[in-house]
Amino acid sequence: MRKVRFVISMMKRIFLFLTIISAMVACSEDDSFTTSTSSLLTFSTDTIKVDTVFSTIGSRMYDFWVYNTNKEGIRLKTVRLRNGNQSGFRVNVDGSYLDNSLGSVVTDLEIRKGDSLRVFVELTAPENKSASPILLEDDILFSLESGVIQKVSLQAVSWDAEIKRDLVIKRDTTIESSMPIIIYGGLKVDSSAVLTIKNTTLYFHDGAGVDVYGTLLADHVVFRGDRLDHMFDYLPYDRVSGQWKGIRLHSSSTNNIILDSEIRNAVNGLKCDSAAYNRNDRRIYMERTVVHNNKGHGVELFNAYAEFLKCQFTNSLGDCFSVHGGLTLVDSCTLGQFYPFTGGRGVALRFTNYYEDYAYPLVGLQMTNSIVTGYDEDVVMGESKDSTVAYGFYFENTLLRTPEIKDSLQQTFVNIKWETPKDSIQGKQHFVLIDEENLKYDFHLDSLSTAHGMGCY
Repeated sequence: MRKVRFVISMMKRIFLFLTIISAMVACSEDDSFTTSTSSLLTFSTDTIKVDTVFSTIGSRMYDFWVYNTNKEGIRLKTVRLRNGNQSGFRVNVDGSYLDNSLGSVVTDLEIRKGDSLRVFVELTAPENKSASPILLEDDILFSLESGVIQKVSLQAVSWDAEIKRDLVIKRDTTIESSMPIIIYGGLKVDSSAVLTIKNTTLYFHDGAGVDVYGTLLADHVVFRGDRLDHMFDYLPYDRVSGQWKGIRLHSSSTNNIILDSEIRNAVNGLKCDSAAYNRNDRRIYMERTVVHNNKGHGVELFNAYAEFLKCQFTNSLGDCFSVHGGLTLVDSCTLGQFYPFTGGRGVALRFTNYYEDYAYPLVGLQMTNSIVTGYDEDVVMGESKDSTVAYGFYFENTLLRTPEIKDSLQQTFVNIKWETPKDSIQGKQHFVLIDEENLKYDFHLDSLSTAHGMGCY
């Protein structure tokens, strides 16, 4: 028995010894590195294309992978930026930062066979002293121990911009700029001031908006968020709602005019606060202007006298256009509720003589030559809580997607196209493009539409 136990013990020792030797051999094989010029790295991409960025403002982070698919390891003598710290690109290679103070280079990296590295890229572009965007280019150079140099190209478009922080307009001021203007914190127009903005794009940072206590005059202005990058490859942030606060006309604000402009991708596109109603005190006049893709309401009016001509109000999580009291005149406008992100969206048009527990006499909503449509069977909502409070409205030569209202005397609804889900042409079929997947929209009328002669186009 002792002899048998001795043999078994010896066998165990021999097995353990062989296992250790095998592991050492395996480790030795794993630790072997090649200097063959035919052994190359593989990259998940050959070019990193950074979205357009404003100079001096950091981009989002991009990344790519570096793979070693060879049978032996590869040593990297250096990884460096071709242009050093001159282009504004910042690179981190698997946790090692290409420190600008050290020549934008890291040294002595290893990638074992079957292993990989992850590389991160950001950009803060220097000012280019030009009113036009410029192309920035650089390369990340991977110098192998074999002497081979491989590269991944970096490309971006940089654009100089004027940066304004917590801008307050205290006297009559005109802003006109061919360069983009970025607003941080917000833009406030004091009650004694008139702000005129012409031929300009204002880019609002998250949480920033326009607060008007005086008067805003806008002509050929784009109001939008400041994100120029993409949420996904197919989806730029400029098609995503809620990028900035929007425009608010406070109760002291009157005589505002917005022409040939766009208000897009805000929380609330334009809100007009309640004030004492005065037929001789027009709060807002808007013409040939688009209010599109808002996370709250598109246009929301409280007890105001307001006029709108040839405007587009489309795609809001709340209502595209809502009127609470006052007098609102709408002519040749397109209201389309095709907000894509969620169910439970608001309607295209809402008009009431109240808001919450407050009465807002609706002196009148007059809509002519317009289109009001959307996804749902009924996108027009008229609401009255108190029959003793004024509640006046009139529609003429307008397409309404709502159940037909019998008006035998034709005193309220004149020459109306009542749109129902049973119509052969309905909702989004009226328009050139309603692309819910890529969030692309063109509200010009399609040739098949039955609403020609109506709407803003």
